[in-house]
Amino acid sequence: MTDAPREESRPMQPAGESPDLRPTAPAKGAARPVAPWVRTRLRAAPGAAAGLALLVFVTALLAAALPRVMDAYETRGLRHGIRTAPAHQAQMEITYPLEHGAVVAPATLREEQEELRRLLPAPLLTDPEQTVNGIRTMEMIQGLDPWLPAPGGEPVQFTLASPSDLAAHAVLRQGRMAQGDPRRPEAVVTTAMAKVLGIKPGSVVHVPGVAAEPIALTVTGVVEPRDPRRPYWTVDPLLATPVLAMTDHPTEPKPYWQAALLVAPESGSALVSTTGTPEVFWRFPAVADHLTARDAGPLAAAVDSARSGPASSEIRKVTGDTGLVATGLDEISAGYAATKAAISPVVAVAVFGIGAVAVVVVAMTGGLFLTRRDTELTLLRARGASLPGIGLRLLGETTAIAVPAAALGLVAAVALVRSPDTPGAPALTGSAPLLPSVLGAVLVALVAALVLPVRAVLRHRAPRLHGAREDLVDAKPSRRRTVVELTLLVLAAGAIGSLRLRGTSDDGDHLVSAAPVLVGVIAALVLVRVQPLPLRWLARPARRMRGAVVPLAIARAGRSATAGALPLLALVLALTTAAFGGSVLAGVADARDRAATLFTGADARVEGSTEGVPLPAGLTEAVRGVKGVREAQPVQIEYGVALPSPVAADQPMSARLVSVDPAAYAGLARRTDNGAFPDKLLASTGKGGPEAVGDTDRVLPALASPEVAARLGDAPMLLIAATGSFHVKVVAVRDSTPAVSGGNFLVVNAADITNRRPTTVLLSGTPDGASLRAAVAAKSQEFDVTLSTEARGSYVDSPLQSGAEGLYSAAIGAGAAYAVVAVLLSLTQSGPERATLLSRLRTMGLTRRQGRRLLGLEALPPAVFAALGGALAGWATVPLLAPGVDLHRLALATVADAVSTSGVALRADPWSLVVPAVAVVLLTGAAAGVQAWWTGRQGSVKELRAGDAR
Repeated sequence: MTDAPREESRPMQPAGESPDLRPTAPAKGAARPVAPWVRTRLRAAPGAAAGLALLVFVTALLAAALPRVMDAYETRGLRHGIRTAPAHQAQMEITYPLEHGAVVAPATLREEQEELRRLLPAPLLTDPEQTVNGIRTMEMIQGLDPWLPAPGGEPVQFTLASPSDLAAHAVLRQGRMAQGDPRRPEAVVTTAMAKVLGIKPGSVVHVPGVAAEPIALTVTGVVEPRDPRRPYWTVDPLLATPVLAMTDHPTEPKPYWQAALLVAPESGSALVSTTGTPEVFWRFPAVADHLTARDAGPLAAAVDSARSGPASSEIRKVTGDTGLVATGLDEISAGYAATKAAISPVVAVAVFGIGAVAVVVVAMTGGLFLTRRDTELTLLRARGASLPGIGLRLLGETTAIAVPAAALGLVAAVALVRSPDTPGAPALTGSAPLLPSVLGAVLVALVAALVLPVRAVLRHRAPRLHGAREDLVDAKPSRRRTVVELTLLVLAAGAIGSLRLRGTSDDGDHLVSAAPVLVGVIAALVLVRVQPLPLRWLARPARRMRGAVVPLAIARAGRSATAGALPLLALVLALTTAAFGGSVLAGVADARDRAATLFTGADARVEGSTEGVPLPAGLTEAVRGVKGVREAQPVQIEYGVALPSPVAADQPMSARLVSVDPAAYAGLARRTDNGAFPDKLLASTGKGGPEAVGDTDRVLPALASPEVAARLGDAPMLLIAATGSFHVKVVAVRDSTPAVSGGNFLVVNAADITNRRPTTVLLSGTPDGASLRAAVAAKSQEFDVTLSTEARGSYVDSPLQSGAEGLYSAAIGAGAAYAVVAVLLSLTQSGPERATLLSRLRTMGLTRRQGRRLLGLEALPPAVFAALGGALAGWATVPLLAPGVDLHRLALATVADAVSTSGVALRADPWSLVVPAVAVVLLTGAAAGVQAWWTGRQGSVKELRAGDAR
């Protein structure tokens, strides 16, 4: 059934007159037309209209969902950055110092707290429940009572603080809550503090005062934090838990306790009489539930205003000129902005790629409609129809399909892609802006509505012969096409050169983001020009083959190159996008694997919770027997070994001394590509063990980091360490080594040291974490197990990273779907012509089997060329753009994780190049085979009608 509607009989018109296709108003009293043009056309081809509507719906859905997806993961990234930041950074802290003799009432602090909260500029909001005010000492003061514990002979150092609302954040376990007044101050301690320091209700703690007499604080009770993970306690963990610290003596550091006394707010003014330099403080923990991605800039501006801008002046009216504002929110905002700036241009490449493929597929749909109606439009032009009239009627048809489908796609995108819950946001659309989604859907509707009328007007701008040939026998590439191809080539070269010179740091340069697309466009245009040549060369020897199927298939494939320009372009763009996106994902995975390997040094690592703790007896054998462990090698790591220097004026420098078995350790370094070296470099001197304690003249070959090698020089230097005293000579320099992560190191042969006590086990294989930890715990509770797989998972730190990766994966999947649609549209467009050819050949004796072979072989050459072109374009794009693409922020949680990860770079992924290309060829072959099978089952009467020019 043809797509053209039945024409009603109408009177003959005089010669020289043409029918007027413009709609005219019916005369008064005349009957209204029963079947308008648009409705008639849609009813004549309901299947084609439904297919176009479905394509527009899906494309509009993707276009409208894209900005909402990006806004959602950017919003989550900003909130995640604030929620997971250390409590002392994710807050606004306002302080001013107190002079001796000053008295501050708790009610005054509470009133000033609310006033300061109102002065914080939007969008900065704080958590009222976790807000705290009070007086505290900036410097620690020692406890004077002899009954306080002193493990190293050093007195306890106290921090005194009077936090507000303590009863709401702590549970009273013993005694009563503190009250008192400045003359008789009272305090409480936490359960951890009371246990360690031996404090109980009724104890009196004395601290130095400004005057001669010490200040006595009576402990009235013991409390336990209700939620020690909330900002009230985590901003200053010392308020809840004592810390055993070491003095900073350079040669004889001693342990001592650091603790805190929670003074009653009514007694807070007593702190001005101590030597701890008291100050008033307000802590306002920031909340992030109301923030969106668009608030990142205003948040940074608000923090700057509070610290040194207009809001700071208003704050100092409350605190005085000595008031200070401290916060880490500016660092959080800067880190978020840096990560977003690094990720967004890389994501834009995927967006441009999938957008270009979608546009080409929609254009192919218009081409399919135009091909099916070419006879009708040629006849209308021959009868005198104007181009504007034809264009407007076709525009009405496509608009009736595209606009409702695009509107439904927009509604579906808004309903399916929900932004994070935000207080005050509209219930229907959420916090994400609706305008970008609307513009995306409108753009899809415009392309879908205009492609058919525009192509029809361009194709029929001059009258055409009915039934003229459209292959390369008659259709030759025009000069205009050559100019367009050269223009695209210049644009692609400029984009690639710009990206290589300055990277993807400029968010506004869309030409850079479109560089892979332009490379794919050039590759497709070159293939269209080149494709007929090898097919024609193959056609000559094919003529000598028995049978007519292969020569005929090759000849037809060589002549129909222009008809397959858009399908070829769609497939090449899809394959280029898949190759680039797959390479990005592969680079991210490799970077995380590399960082995890550098961090653990092997597939798993067992070492003490405290540095330098020797392995217990039997632990190495125990972990070696865990299922999945292929190799377990113990190494000895001594931290903080002082390095000698040939120059006496050099500053002190230390390094970690690693003692290993050279053969096993060299194999591990080689497998992990982490400072590989030949094991002969660390050949044993034959002198080691306890019997060599006094032999300090022996020289041990050593593997050193660059700074250590520069420090020691080329001559042997005497090294004094717990492992022994001996001379070392640097024989090789490596940037990294498996036993330690970053920093300075020296690696020597364990057989040559005098005091061998392994501290770490490096494991190779695929051990189960639970079984490995159980085996370690059975020997000692003081050792930790680190798996490289667990370390790798920790590098996905922000929803910005996971969201960008998900978007890239979705872009690859959408590109594959559009490639499938392009193949199907291409075969559908040439289906009637192929059916006619097959019917005519069958009247000449061609069997059904030969017909299926003919159609299948004819469809394969364009698919093979598209696969090769797409794979080559993707392979060429990756190294061209790699110098300008920085994947550190996308791959790793923090810049610190990128230390020594030189492998974080864009590289061509073979699987992303080969698998999609092979899939295109197989899909085309399968679709052509199904089409040939279905065509062979149909009758030939319709295709062989007399006078049919198809």
